[in-house]
Amino acid sequence: MKSAIILFPGINRERDMQRALTTITGIAPILVWHGDSELPKVDLAVIPGGFSYGDYLRCGAIAARSPIMKDVHAKAARGLKVLGVCNGFQILTEAGLLPGALLRNSELRFVCREVKLIVENAETFFTNRLAKGQVLRCPVAHGEGNYIADAETISRLEDGNRIVFRYAHDTNPNGAIGDIAGVMNEAGNVIGLMPHPENMIEPLHGATDCLPLFESLKVAA
Repeated sequence: MKSAIILFPGINRERDMQRALTTITGIAPILVWHGDSELPKVDLAVIPGGFSYGDYLRCGAIAARSPIMKDVHAKAARGLKVLGVCNGFQILTEAGLLPGALLRNSELRFVCREVKLIVENAETFFTNRLAKGQVLRCPVAHGEGNYIADAETISRLEDGNRIVFRYAHDTNPNGAIGDIAGVMNEAGNVIGLMPHPENMIEPLHGATDCLPLFESLKVAA
């Protein structure tokens, strides 16, 4: 699978994501600057974690209006797979590519720890090597991960099997409604999640629970 990682000022997890994608797919991703107007020809565009534009205004609000996002919108509408992690998830919601919003954590504190994720949908391009209900260890590091949406939107997500991950076993670190940790769009080609699976794929990370997520990309290619 050919991939691109989109860089914004303040993004700081691009190297982690680059290593994960290169290690698993065997193809180094192309780094794309936010000021570029067009993505290269790839199968997957990834927006990694960090603090784009210092999280001013709202997290992801400025990055969502960068030139490259117009092409992400256009190509996602034609089926391009898009993955947003942490700040990337925030950017995708601000850009209107995913529903809902990410607010300050319920305890108004930055959290950096391990959580457990339940795989709610095992039929996506990022979860097809896993089973529904499977629980994964995964780290989080964010101050604004509290996912919210109105009741109608939550109902559509539930009915459409579009909640991809939930926090499990009382490990919800931010107060997200319904323990939601990750969602996808109606077409199923855009996924956003708050935890950092790229940091739980090799023994040096302490566990390899999230390795199958990246292996799923090869199946989906």
